[in-house]
Amino acid sequence: MEEFAIPERIVHKKELTVTQKDTAIVYGSGLLPVFATPAMIAFMENVSHESVAPYLPSSLTTVGTEINIEHKKASAIGQKLTCQSVLTKVNNRQLCFHVEVSDGVDIVGRGTHTRFVVDKEKFMAKVTR
Repeated sequence: MEEFAIPERIVHKKELTVTQKDTAIVYGSGLLPVFATPAMIAFMENVSHESVAPYLPSSLTTVGTEINIEHKKASAIGQKLTCQSVLTKVNNRQLCFHVEVSDGVDIVGRGTHTRFVVDKEKFMAKVTR
């Protein structure tokens, strides 16, 4: 595996406006047109992944392996949300994040997320055999 160095305490933020495609109805996780928990998890994973991508050579990427979140508040279509990830721990290839989604007033969801640095080719070779 190629060498890499990722500093702790990287903070990354991204905004999202809730659309119909982000709802519990579309995800199949519920019957209401509100921001789906699986959509929030994907948002948190994406922001965490993006935060460390610039520190990795092109042969490496990160994969999510664990997420522990609390979805605290519903969000309607059209609502603007911000996700922030903070890299709290780097342990060799394991990266631990605190993630939080807010609507500008309240916390919509928060928790922890773990990712691992992997070699893209080796990872996919294992998956496809």
